[in-house]
Amino acid sequence: METLEKIRKTYTEYVLEHGQQPTSVFQFAKKLKLAEAEFYTHYASFDAIEADIWLAFFTEARATVEADDTYQGYSVREKLLAFYYTWIELLKGQRSFVVYSFGRLKEGAMTSPTSRAGLQARRAGMAAQSRVLYPFKDAFFDYARDLLAEGRESKEVEPRPFVTDRYPNALWRQTQFLLDFWVKDVSKNFEKTDTAIEKAVNTSFDLIGRSPLDTLFDFAKFIYQNK
Repeated sequence: METLEKIRKTYTEYVLEHGQQPTSVFQFAKKLKLAEAEFYTHYASFDAIEADIWLAFFTEARATVEADDTYQGYSVREKLLAFYYTWIELLKGQRSFVVYSFGRLKEGAMTSPTSRAGLQARRAGMAAQSRVLYPFKDAFFDYARDLLAEGRESKEVEPRPFVTDRYPNALWRQTQFLLDFWVKDVSKNFEKTDTAIEKAVNTSFDLIGRSPLDTLFDFAKFIYQNK
């Protein structure tokens, strides 16, 4: 087992057994039989380990769907559906860790700032959430931009002034919603999450696709230009 994989595996087991991150890099490295300095050649912090795990979930899901010849023939809407279904399936394999990590980040970011200490805790929680999820978010934005560019070519996505640039962020918010929904889902085999994915993606593409309002706008623009 390579060192990076060993670190991630040991870290995952530790947080699930103790319900929190290790308190000391020195002690954690010792458990791995690594010098502390060697640990830092791989990861700068425990949050960096979690960030790498979240990114790995995404990259594996994307690589899996894009390696499927059938996927290449899908519409953009179908491609995003396939990605979400594959991603959630991968998360199921480490659900306990996902529930722990996402819960920790969400709880920290939502700490009630009723006092100075509470405000500091909330800021720390939001900073941790940003550090841990940023690599995943950045990679997802690249994927979303690729899909949206393809959607504009296939006319599945309607370019709109001042709004088009916000589409990737909207899809990221959708991803966060689906993750939160799955973490809370108690239905058999997470059947409700499958339904949530389908409805969320269909709704988002109904909104970013061409609508009667776009037709009305084009007509109004034509009248204005030819009056």
